[in-house]
Amino acid sequence: MQENAAPDLNNPDYYLNRELSLLAFNRRVMELAQDPRVPLLERLRFLCISSANMDEFFEVRVASLKQQLQLDVASIGADGLTPTAALKQITTTAHALVDSQYKLLNESIIPALRQEDIYFVRRTHWDERQLAWLSDYFDRELMPLLSPLGLDPAHPFPNVINKSLNFIISLQGTDAFGREIDTAIVQAPRSLPRIIRLPEGMAASNDSFVFLSSILHAFIDRLFPGMEVLGCYQFRLTRNSNMYVDEEEIDDLLQAMQGELPQRNYGAVVRLEVADHCPPDNIEYLMEHFHLCEQDVYNVNGPVNLNRLMAIADLVDRPALRFPPFRPAPSVAERHPDLFERIKHSDVLVHHPYQSFQTVLDFIGQAAKDPDVLAIKMTLYRTGKQSELVKHLIRAARLGKEVTVVVELRARFDEEANIGLANQLQNAGAHVVYGVVGYKTHAKLCLVVRREGQQLRSYAHLGTGNYHPGTARIYTDFGLLTCQPDMTEDVHKVFHMLTGLGRMRDLKYLLEAPFNLHQVVMEKIQRETQHALAGKPALIRARMNALIEPQTISALYQASQAGVRVELVVRGVCCLRPGIAGISENIHVRSVMGRFLEHPRVFYFQNAGDEELYCSSADWMPRNFFRRVEVAFPILDQALRQRIIHEAFEWHLQDNTQAWELQADGTYLRQQPENDEVESINAQQQLLKLLANV
Repeated sequence: MQENAAPDLNNPDYYLNRELSLLAFNRRVMELAQDPRVPLLERLRFLCISSANMDEFFEVRVASLKQQLQLDVASIGADGLTPTAALKQITTTAHALVDSQYKLLNESIIPALRQEDIYFVRRTHWDERQLAWLSDYFDRELMPLLSPLGLDPAHPFPNVINKSLNFIISLQGTDAFGREIDTAIVQAPRSLPRIIRLPEGMAASNDSFVFLSSILHAFIDRLFPGMEVLGCYQFRLTRNSNMYVDEEEIDDLLQAMQGELPQRNYGAVVRLEVADHCPPDNIEYLMEHFHLCEQDVYNVNGPVNLNRLMAIADLVDRPALRFPPFRPAPSVAERHPDLFERIKHSDVLVHHPYQSFQTVLDFIGQAAKDPDVLAIKMTLYRTGKQSELVKHLIRAARLGKEVTVVVELRARFDEEANIGLANQLQNAGAHVVYGVVGYKTHAKLCLVVRREGQQLRSYAHLGTGNYHPGTARIYTDFGLLTCQPDMTEDVHKVFHMLTGLGRMRDLKYLLEAPFNLHQVVMEKIQRETQHALAGKPALIRARMNALIEPQTISALYQASQAGVRVELVVRGVCCLRPGIAGISENIHVRSVMGRFLEHPRVFYFQNAGDEELYCSSADWMPRNFFRRVEVAFPILDQALRQRIIHEAFEWHLQDNTQAWELQADGTYLRQQPENDEVESINAQQQLLKLLANV
């Protein structure tokens, strides 16, 4: 009987570790930097992105695991790994990944840049003119800003800001007071550029650069007159950047966040990056001071912050070394100046960045100026510091319209920007609220109420991405403009819940977390399972950034066992293991990555021919289902639904140039044409041709 027993779908062997999956995602980013088909400056950019991703990984994920151990509140995920076991595997994987990053930089990217006459001039290769110019640069631009700190009882180790560039200096001799000083710290001000272009005509190429660290190394002895500098070694700390605000114990979230922000730069140290030629005794000194162990130390052969190389992509004017330029398809307002009349005709779907985000800005802009518009309500999670959209909202408020904005102050790493825009909106007379205590407001909603004759009509924008014009140029997302009465009434109810904090009333079309989104997704997966068991067509397709929630994964396993075909496009973390015999052989998972960051959340259920499709702000993660305010909205127009199926799934499921298939063991296999006769398919390039002007 045991042989016929149903497998235990809670078996940890069926789940991948979240942190290790995140590192696997970052390796795929780095593989784009390795790809010779990608333009050279874009390869450099991908390398920088992988470095920045590693920073956030340590600041947030590793920091959380370490804090669990420190507080003895360790939690074990569906994969069964304790924080201690997870950190052990993370250490091995992360060290190998960092080593690969620097090997790629030194053995591939820098030589390739050199072939294109783009040089990083090492200090051992400076000629006399360069040496003289850089010497003057140091005296003129750097020396006045530097404050060397010799370490002794009166000069304790300085506070080191998160991710800042620092140098530990080995000295010999006595200072002006006759004291022997053997160690000093020099901190590079954040205002200084990390890469300096040599003047025109001073090198073989006008695109010749010197690292700030090289200049400091070369002239550091000028900071210690009368003493001998025995060594100068760069280092960098990564600190815990999670913010901890007890929302139940505070009266004003904005004031509490303002008080907490400065502490982010001085959280517990979780990683030390140091030059690989730094002597062991210096490293041990730093480890002891910051309470680190050997596994927390990353010896690097190059600049300790690869992300600073991103500046090269902006400093070098070489279009041939970048992705070809493209112009998004014109905004709907360019073709239909009266957007409200156009939306009344039928729903409007926009697919960014292939189609212009200007459509969304025009929607808010027209609402702000239209004398018939009485109210605008909006959620803001990330929008940028100098947002045209915020200017429209301020203009609307000053014109006397009722403007209500739900600003999420806790959007990670955008807290300071959101506090600033909240103050701007309040000063203009808008009603500003900060969401719901204990729940981040992550839904992307805008509602416009307009008087038309003797009635009020509502218009809504619902999206999968943020109201951020900058990211809308590099993130792929869907947005829907509609005036369908039941849909806009649902949006009204969501805003009433967010501002009035009353109970959520029944919604006709929208699904909302933390109330019913998870439940309904589970029900729809189970419905496909029942269809398959009844011999009916059954297909689930889903696109998202992350798939982590264990109950959802278990339901997908049950669907696979029943014969449901499950096709998942998961850009980042995926804790589901596809291809396990008897468990998930009908599940296929791929990650598509390229020029644009794949960001939409789209869920499709075949439903025995009566198909349903939702777009959403939510990934399938515990935080999105249970700890955030999220919305999923159906695409009711059949033509738009078919368009999303084509644009969100079909191209991406066929991609064989920038897609990776997840294997049962947790590794990813990059897809490529089987032979020269098979057509190469790049989903993003196909969509550029279809929707934009390349």
